Amino acid sequence: MGGPRVLLVEDEGLVAMMMEDLLADLGCEVVGSCDSIASALEWLDGANDGLDGAVLDVNLGGELVYPVAEVLAARQIPFAFTTGYGMLPENRFEAVTILTKPVNLAKLEAAVRAFGG
Repeated sequence: MGGPRVLLVEDEGLVAMMMEDLLADLGCEVVGSCDSIASALEWLDGANDGLDGAVLDVNLGGELVYPVAEVLAARQIPFAFTTGYGMLPENRFEAVTILTKPVNLAKLEAAVRAFGG
């Protein structure tokens, strides 16, 4: 049995590569890595099943990632937010884990363990 199958949504290339490496180190399989809301929604439209969770950067080129979070929530797929701001700009998704950048490995591990897989 493998680790959680995770979607990563991050618009900064170097940060995305680092996060992919951290997730792999934690035993996750990064099944998709998207750099925009549009590409993430497109990926989710084509995804059949087997997605255990997602790690979402809150701010993607000035847009909030909430449309992606809403699709995941509707499908009952757990997710965590990453942000350089320390808090969310709106009080939506209050129960979702927020990981402050730079991401702490222990906190990331706790978040992805909650995904199952």
